[in-house]
Amino acid sequence: MDQAVISRIRNIGIVAHIDAGKTTTTERILFFTGMIYKLGEVHDGQAVMDFMKQEQERGITISSAAITTNWNNHQINIIDTPGHIDFTVEVERSLRVLDGIVMVFCAVGGVEPQSETVWHQADRYKVPRIAFVNKMDRTGADLSHTIQMMNEMLGANALAFQMPIGEEENFEGIIDLVSMKATYYDQLQSVEKDIPESLLPKARELRDQLIATLADYDDDLMSKYLNEEEIVTEDIISAARSAVLGICVTPVFCGSAFKNKGIQLLLNAVGDYLPSPIDRGIVQGVDIDNREMTISRRPSTKGPFSALAFKIINDPYVGQQTFIRVYSGEAKAGSYVLNSTKGKRERVGRILRIHAGDRQELTEIKAGDIAALIGMKATSTGDTLCSVDDPIVLESIFCPETVLDLRVEPADKKDREKLGMALNKIALEDPSLTAKFDEETEEMIISGMGELHLEVIVDRLKTEHKVEVKVGEPAVAFRETITTEFQYDYKYKKQTGGKGQFAHIEFRLEPNSGGGIEFVNHVIGGHIPKEYIPGVEKGFRESAQRGLLAGFPMVDVKFVLIDGSHHDVDSSDMAFRICTVRALKEVIHKTGPRLLEPMMKVEINTPDEYMGDILADINRRRGNIETIRRFRKGAQKLGGTVPLKEMFGYASTLRTLSSGRASFSMEFLNYTLLPSGIEAEVIEARQAEQLEKQRKA
Repeated sequence: MDQAVISRIRNIGIVAHIDAGKTTTTERILFFTGMIYKLGEVHDGQAVMDFMKQEQERGITISSAAITTNWNNHQINIIDTPGHIDFTVEVERSLRVLDGIVMVFCAVGGVEPQSETVWHQADRYKVPRIAFVNKMDRTGADLSHTIQMMNEMLGANALAFQMPIGEEENFEGIIDLVSMKATYYDQLQSVEKDIPESLLPKARELRDQLIATLADYDDDLMSKYLNEEEIVTEDIISAARSAVLGICVTPVFCGSAFKNKGIQLLLNAVGDYLPSPIDRGIVQGVDIDNREMTISRRPSTKGPFSALAFKIINDPYVGQQTFIRVYSGEAKAGSYVLNSTKGKRERVGRILRIHAGDRQELTEIKAGDIAALIGMKATSTGDTLCSVDDPIVLESIFCPETVLDLRVEPADKKDREKLGMALNKIALEDPSLTAKFDEETEEMIISGMGELHLEVIVDRLKTEHKVEVKVGEPAVAFRETITTEFQYDYKYKKQTGGKGQFAHIEFRLEPNSGGGIEFVNHVIGGHIPKEYIPGVEKGFRESAQRGLLAGFPMVDVKFVLIDGSHHDVDSSDMAFRICTVRALKEVIHKTGPRLLEPMMKVEINTPDEYMGDILADINRRRGNIETIRRFRKGAQKLGGTVPLKEMFGYASTLRTLSSGRASFSMEFLNYTLLPSGIEAEVIEARQAEQLEKQRKA
């Protein structure tokens, strides 16, 4: 019974490029499954899934909202995720806990830049997927061209499981190539009929192509196909399900969510083809004490409890909601669980099943399910919750580098503490946001994924947390690194009236490509007592965070502590910390320090006639266009890299260059060395800024 219930669960995400119609598709799913009784539209700010004020105002989805509904005896937990690249971490954290996804494509735009990003994120987590080609009623809609783009640009092995009846504004129904039935739509009503004679030859041809492709992944279907035996609907569904679970094919369905066409058939496909928690199988983790030792958990209520916290929302009525995906076992309201990531016990106060803004109270949550816990004190995004007696640590959630800084300060100085508390709450919900206090200027510096991301954060400070803030200009989040290895010997001595201070360290700084900030202790023989080593490490990490060249955080630097000495009376943890900070300031210019700048991956869709002007503009911005490919008739897709420093205000420039007809998408790619001439300008400007701070202080 336990396995039968879990096998009917579908944890799915609805993901796509911005404006492909994800939220409208989700709204229609909720309507046709009886979860809501009034259709809400994104464009009028009434969508159920967009319950944040900023989402309703902008017509975009910012936070991934979890909601549970039912269809054909299946429990479907849906996470509706953002399409805008600034909120990519929302997609990332959702994919980590989902079993399958519905990729929504616009029938006119086809595969757009963010579609590719999300597709590759899904590849990273090996998530099976089906595709829904939306907006089939729009002028220029082309299902076969979208499928072709999916195969060419994503390597999707996309297969048409449906074909449209009518085109563009005459789109009136859908032919199911599996059951060979036609469904016609009239407002909210649908009726199943036989396929029209005029479309039967094309439908048979496409069905034959579908069966031929699926036969490669199923021996029984191959046998029937080669022997020309009758192939029934169940044969195709069974073969297709296996191929989808193995991420071998992508079934493609079509419709128009806004016009209520194709949603019920899409829901049937979710149950037929996407995996249950049992299909996804065993989840791997590591031992809490020995991270080299692997532990497995089966999707069953019988085993020990294990779950991953993937989202936190601060609700004004119930407090902090911690969304979790349960992989094994069960937890009851009022019970205790272990946060194995932080080594702390947590009490499960209440368990809620969320319907966007509404809540349903549960007494327990079991393997395979998604719900929100109330009462978690120490748990944050990516933490593992598990049985106290059988601990496990699951793989956490990848969070990309921030690329943009923004200075904020309260309009009223009395609100400084209130601002700090508000930012802490938002950062707990949004791991792609970091906030730090600049003691010299007494300003808070917030760092995020882009201009829109930071704009929404500032808006939330004002509306949700009632803190009026003054903001500076967005600034590029540069980083510092070193390019050469250097060994150094440094003594710190200070004699005061009473006890003095003494510390002596010998260390080596090394470039640490891709390894981040790393501290290694090679001291042997007790020349530096063990209790003082943490002081050296703390001094190094503090200096790396503050930056040694121009005040930007350092990356990819290894500090190797080789030797040193101490004084029985004058040495202390603090003395070794100060010694390390001073030594690093002295040695940094001997290690070939350089500034790094965020490089962005850019994709631009443009009509042919504007391509020359756009290419010239990208060149002026130190950009490099690497790929040019046909997007659709009369339009090109340009792909390449451009430094973020050169991309401020690009949206308005692109509108001007293309008479508003071109669009672009941008995401962080990596950090690269800043050209020396520009580096000198940045350092000079930074030093002038520091002098101005000191003058004001």
